[in-house]
Amino acid sequence: MKKLLIIAAALSLAACSKVSLENYEKIEIGMDKTDVEAILGSADSCVEKTLHTNCTWGDETKNIEITLVSGKVSLYSKNGLEK
Repeated sequence: MKKLLIIAAALSLAACSKVSLENYEKIEIGMDKTDVEAILGSADSCVEKTLHTNCTWGDETKNIEITLVSGKVSLYSKNGLEK
């Protein structure tokens, strides 16, 4: 019974992930970073380059990657979020 509760808890946490196809489809070119964070939460990692910033939400198998120029979405892609 205890194992079943642990598995159920883990599945419910995984279901709460904001890195989903539904949330990916809400992202638009030109959207502010703060609007993206309202949908996805804080990025798991961001790397600042000379003219842009690359941010990733999620992990190696399931993620959303967004390139920001002047704090606005200029490019975005997904990995592992297929229907």
